[in-house]
Amino acid sequence: MMRSEGLRGYTLLSPTLLLMILVLALPIGLLVTFSFWGQTYLDFDRTFTLVNYAKFFDRPIYAYLLGKSMMMSGAVTLATVLLAYPMAYFIAFRVTKHKLIWLILITVPFWTSYLLRVFAWKIILGYNGVINSGLMELGLIAEPLQFLLYNPFAVVITLAHAWAAFAILPIYVSLEKIDRSLLEAATDLGDSPVMRFIRVTLPLSMPGLIAASLLVFIPTVGDYVTPKLVGGTTGIMIGNVIQSMFGKANNWPLGAALSIITMLAITLVIVLFLWGTRSFRKHVA
Repeated sequence: MMRSEGLRGYTLLSPTLLLMILVLALPIGLLVTFSFWGQTYLDFDRTFTLVNYAKFFDRPIYAYLLGKSMMMSGAVTLATVLLAYPMAYFIAFRVTKHKLIWLILITVPFWTSYLLRVFAWKIILGYNGVINSGLMELGLIAEPLQFLLYNPFAVVITLAHAWAAFAILPIYVSLEKIDRSLLEAATDLGDSPVMRFIRVTLPLSMPGLIAASLLVFIPTVGDYVTPKLVGGTTGIMIGNVIQSMFGKANNWPLGAALSIITMLAITLVIVLFLWGTRSFRKHVA
């Protein structure tokens, strides 16, 4: 049997395939299974039912929170990419020595706990935090600003900082791979720096932008820690509802159904996003 080249290939891949099945496929399969079950108090009703999916459409709050989560994650992705691209561009095109040190410095803040970084932003944006104290010391405000914390704005800022490194690195890799002779050719043909960026640099760095956007958007939709700590009542996302279903509410089937619907919605947004970026690249080319 080992004489078969294909079989030998599957044998080499078997540890990875087994890990993928146990870590990815099996949990998703369990979620799908739970979503078609019911629950009576602490017992599962294994009779096939669509009642959990019907609850999503019968209760507008779930659709509202899902849409709100998508919009907030989109804002986080946009803010993160806009902040990450100049930094990645600077390291790729302006730094000539010790690029590794710059990359390490970018990741230094992420050596600490995620929760510590969220609490740090809670202190910065708080009623008596760094921003309010500084503005009051400068005489720019008479009393602390209350809109900085416990709202979607605080969630977007905190998540954008938390995922910044995950956006900088893939963009930097794409920019670093660009052939510099193409930029020189564009200059020789009369392109201004702005047109050279639009026609050459931006399209060639699009794979990094796409990767950065996906790395930020996908996990932030389901985040529930950051909205709980800095979002307040107006910053709740769909992840908080799902977490409560598997926690205090103890309604695993409904939590599983909400998880599946959220994953399908994310998949649809990603497909539309990839289609849009492909159309943009064709238009620029």
